Amino acid sequence: MAGTIWEFFGYRSNDESTKARKAAENKTCPIIKETCEKTFNDGIISGVCSLKPINTDPVICCPIRLYSDNYKILHDISFKAFGEHLKLIPGRTAIFCAKTENKSCVAVFGKRWGGELRLPQKSGSGGYFVDWVLAKLNSEGKLEEFVAVEVQTIDTTGNYRNGFSALKDKRSVVKTTAGLNWENVSKRILPQLIYKGQVLQREEMCKKGLFFVCPEPVFQRIMKRLGGQEGLIRYALQPASVTFVVYNHDLAKEADDGELVPLKKILSHSTTVYRVQEAFNNVTLPEENVYRNAILKALGKE
Repeated sequence: MAGTIWEFFGYRSNDESTKARKAAENKTCPIIKETCEKTFNDGIISGVCSLKPINTDPVICCPIRLYSDNYKILHDISFKAFGEHLKLIPGRTAIFCAKTENKSCVAVFGKRWGGELRLPQKSGSGGYFVDWVLAKLNSEGKLEEFVAVEVQTIDTTGNYRNGFSALKDKRSVVKTTAGLNWENVSKRILPQLIYKGQVLQREEMCKKGLFFVCPEPVFQRIMKRLGGQEGLIRYALQPASVTFVVYNHDLAKEADDGELVPLKKILSHSTTVYRVQEAFNNVTLPEENVYRNAILKALGKE
């Protein structure tokens, strides 16, 4: 598998603007206005937001890329979950804000906001972090309900170091051996999604369940693994909900040099964690005796 770096420190790799060059020079992520967090194994900052496989559209591989437009995904989910446009406030100051303004608001817990909240494992040690918790407070600062939000892109395989070097030195786009680790859909993404969904379903104040945000190509691969979107019957929001919220680059809107490529919401689909688990466990098996046939073929007995 091979591909090219399509977005570098937030901007298109073929963007020759001063903004794009400065972001790369200063190793700055223009989305969070901080140093880029994407690194190689040796700690060198890579600045890679998305890769473009040879035969497909670009695929977002850094979760922070989904936080553009001032964390629009969180505003979208808050409106979907709570039915009104509420102010999003860093979690630890939200009670003060609600009481001071005498208005309902949403306390946000997540990195760079109010800190991530950990889900404990059954043994009581370790556990998973939930990327975001959106907690609705009333005008008196009392908790009314909350939802959890998981944001996932896709890990990479191979190596794009030569592509990084070419962009860093000459702002030149070259082919790399980098690909996308689709195996993680089954090995990591779906098992964690099912576990977190089941834990949250037992929370009396988590009335709308878990929201899962991902790029469109990741959603398509998840649906392929689960046997198709049509098998995940749509349900109204409920404590056992898993709501897929899917975004992608808006390639129909050409971004000028010095501008980020806009994102657009592709779809929102709510089902239940039990439908996801059932589909995940429904493995399509190959024909019988495939191992025997492979052994015989290798022995030259076919």
